[in-house]
Parts: sequence; structure tokens; C-alpha cells
Amino acid sequence: MVQGTTKGLQAKASSNARRAHKAAANTKKGRRNVAPKKAAGIKQASMHKALSAKINKSVEQQMVNAASSGKLTIMKNAGTAR
Repeated sequence: MVQGTTKGLQAKASSNARRAHKAAANTKKGRRNVAPKKAAGIKQASMHKALSAKINKSVEQQMVNAASSGKLTIMKNAGTAR
């Protein structure tokens, strides 16, 4: 009887490992933290979300105004539509 592994045989590579490797390479976009449960945490998170949205909107508006002032622009003239 053979004791130990034989030289010619190798373990078959499972397709699950390959699939897991591909899934790890393509990470999903979005938040990766747990939403708050307590009232103070919920209030703070909602305020942070609202402030972030306002800041982003302001920055985008400034970018549109800066880009649409020139002659050759790619962006729409949304800055004058206020």
C-alpha cells in the first residue's frame, strides 16, 4: 500500500477560489459602515449627509460658473440659469 501522497496526482483547483478572487478584485461602491441606531447618531448622520450635499452642490455650482465664463467650454451654462 502507498503511504503518503503519490507524485503524479495533484489536487484539483476549485472554481470557488477563482470566483472568490474575482469578487475580491471588483469591490462594490458605496458605504461600508453600519447605520446608527441611537437618536443622537441618527440626527448627526442626517445632518452630515445634508451638509455634504450642500457643500457638493456649492462646489459644483462654482465649477460651472468658472468653466462657463470662458469662450470655449464643455460644461453647460447652468451658472447663468439661476
